[in-house]
Amino acid sequence: MTKRKIFGTDGIRGTANVYPMTPELALRLGKAITYVAARGAGCLAGGGRAPRVLIGKDTRLSGYMLETAIASGVCAMGGHVMITGPIPTPAIAQLTQSMRADAGVVISASHNPYEDNGIKLFGPDGFKLPDEEELAIETLLEDPELDKASAIGDKIGDAFRVEDARGRYIVFAKSTFPNRLTLDGVKLVIDAGHGAAYRVAPTVFEELGAEVVAMGVSPDGININDGAGALHPEGMAQAVVREGAAFGIALDGDADRVIVADEKGNIVDGDVIMALCAARLLKRGELPHNTIVATVMSNLGLERAMRAMKGALVRTNVGDRYVVEAMKKGGFSFGGEQSGHLIFLDHATTGDGIVAALQVAALIVEEKSPLSVMAAAAMERVPQVLENAVFKARLPIEAMAAMLLESKKIETELGDRGRVLVRWSGTEPKLRVMIEGEDESRIRMYASAIIDAAKRDIDAAAS
Repeated sequence: MTKRKIFGTDGIRGTANVYPMTPELALRLGKAITYVAARGAGCLAGGGRAPRVLIGKDTRLSGYMLETAIASGVCAMGGHVMITGPIPTPAIAQLTQSMRADAGVVISASHNPYEDNGIKLFGPDGFKLPDEEELAIETLLEDPELDKASAIGDKIGDAFRVEDARGRYIVFAKSTFPNRLTLDGVKLVIDAGHGAAYRVAPTVFEELGAEVVAMGVSPDGININDGAGALHPEGMAQAVVREGAAFGIALDGDADRVIVADEKGNIVDGDVIMALCAARLLKRGELPHNTIVATVMSNLGLERAMRAMKGALVRTNVGDRYVVEAMKKGGFSFGGEQSGHLIFLDHATTGDGIVAALQVAALIVEEKSPLSVMAAAAMERVPQVLENAVFKARLPIEAMAAMLLESKKIETELGDRGRVLVRWSGTEPKLRVMIEGEDESRIRMYASAIIDAAKRDIDAAAS
């Protein structure tokens, strides 16, 4: 397959108002999405009628600019635009499906600073578009046919605001919490990171009976993720201890992932949450094939915990979209990433921080045990080191002979007691080196050795 140029591992992303995150490209993208949907090509439905495109965003200042541009592109091709305003990414996934839209568009750069923005696309089934579909849309952006197909006269499209979008999503999110349970008497801290969930997250938990201490719920267009939310959960963790809460959650800018803190203020990452939820699902006989799906970044301790529970773990490339693809292909229902993207496929089609937090809340209520106790027993973490190195040039991994030789040597030394993973970042010009092993000081030396070898490869290629 031809390599995509502007679509990365999670849509398009970059500095707002700098290519490719410009209103000019956004307008053309709106036209391309509508063009494809009108013809029923790929996984976008169409079906002979004017396409319906749902557009949501987070709280970034540049969201207004891009939202208007995409909507203009859809209208220019005769489509109908449905605008939700600030709302979590998983809400757009769910609403695209429930409102029978032909495509869903999310304007968000997730955990990035406010200067950045991004665009993610969902099909009518609520799933992110596969790589080949994104490539087809990307190719269409440069096709003159797109201009020839513009609507004229009464064929030009229109737009309207979905006034009850937040309410629809709140109802959906609450439906994923067991009816037999209540959060009455449960106190928790929620840090929305001044992002897309600043209204819906507190409301969901309050309506289920919880006492909510809300943080990061005053967005001003430039404070998204700024010292708050999933990127900076320390404030939330401190508030949990200060408020005497049962647990706390911190969401990223578009609320598709969550970081949890126990009642002692200890961070509980996605791997531990997966181990906890997998144990619960296995106990209830609700984990298909006794298997969960995680990425190559998940700790070896999670894999060992699954084996101890007579279960299994399937690994994928980094990116929740690849976790979902593996889940669909293998008939699995639960998976996620160490970073807090957790996918409960019986409930949602993509990572959903609020839905994941609700499952943690259900676990705490059902087990009547502090989260710290359950987390400690869930899995034994293997020391893990992640080093990032920025290089001026970028070589294919398979062409980096010195780095590959060093990695192979280290893998042999570690044996089955550790792992080595080297990859280029999908969104930044960084080489990421992850090593797991029983001796943290030793694996740090291993990581440095691999980075040094990579530098020799790149220097040699440049000379």
